[in-house]
Amino acid sequence: MKQLFKQLWPYIRIALSIALLWLATRNIDWQALRDTKIAIVPVWFGLAFLMLVLTNLLAVLRWGWLMRSVKLYRPARDYISLYFAGGLINQGLPSTIGGDSYRAVEGSRPYHAGVSASRDPGPHQTLAQELHSPVDLNRAPPRLRLGFFSVALDRGLGLLGNNILGALGLILGGAMLGPWGQALGWWLLGAMLAAAALASLLIKISASRALIQRILDKLGMPQAMFALKTGLGWPNVLPQLVISVMTHVLALTSFWCCLKAFGISAPFSALMIGMPALGLLMMLPISISGWGLREATLSATLALWNIDSGITVLAAVSFGIVTLVTYLPGALSLLRRKHEDAGTAAPVSSKHH
Repeated sequence: MKQLFKQLWPYIRIALSIALLWLATRNIDWQALRDTKIAIVPVWFGLAFLMLVLTNLLAVLRWGWLMRSVKLYRPARDYISLYFAGGLINQGLPSTIGGDSYRAVEGSRPYHAGVSASRDPGPHQTLAQELHSPVDLNRAPPRLRLGFFSVALDRGLGLLGNNILGALGLILGGAMLGPWGQALGWWLLGAMLAAAALASLLIKISASRALIQRILDKLGMPQAMFALKTGLGWPNVLPQLVISVMTHVLALTSFWCCLKAFGISAPFSALMIGMPALGLLMMLPISISGWGLREATLSATLALWNIDSGITVLAAVSFGIVTLVTYLPGALSLLRRKHEDAGTAAPVSSKHH
């Protein structure tokens, strides 16, 4: 039964995405929207694309910084190509592991100048095998555990930045939600900053740091302490928080550009509430790369600011397409890996002949 559910889950997610899209669009008067004769300005889509590229490059900076701290060294171009390839996988490519797991696996491979990751020493898996083989971290080598730890810490810092931006949005525009909106924003901001300060303090104090180190030793990744110091230790936590918040600000600006393409200018305070809320909801694996969830969440949020739901849905769909286009360069990395797999398999097959 469990195996059947795993096989059906991708199709269930597609069905849920379609259902959410229907919910987002069912009350839109498309005829009235057509009668407005919206003048689309394509240059704003170009700016949206640029903002998303910058978003991902900032995220690569954070991830690469963490990876290098645990001596998982790769050239900057490899971090970039792996990050975009992982993003493309997360857009809905069929795989057992997600894009984050893919970049953890690939990024943890030993690097030798002039030798590709797929040809490193060790058991060889083709791209198809790697994407469809679950990872058992209990039996994984130390480098792979460190790769997953770095990706998890990278995601955690991103979540922290997402929540801080959402808290600021509630402080600035939470009154539109209700009298509790601004108070919630202050509480959330305090909680996020307190969490970051507590993590820095625990890493700073010798006794707590030794306890964390013992836990990491038992987990088979003692070097992970270097990643914790890089991500949450003082004073590194300050630039890390700035990077994490700025990645979400740039993504928010990208969606604002998509709205501008349809002639709508939404208040940033509204987007500072809607986009972080969407970021939290997208952690739930109930849709394909946020399709349907994005349109439903943003149209419901921006409706509080009297922004037409039809325009919001069109902008959200455009934002989804721009996001997909942004990650398309990751296909080059996946195709190169597939080509190398074919090159590696050729001599093996010739021996059998």
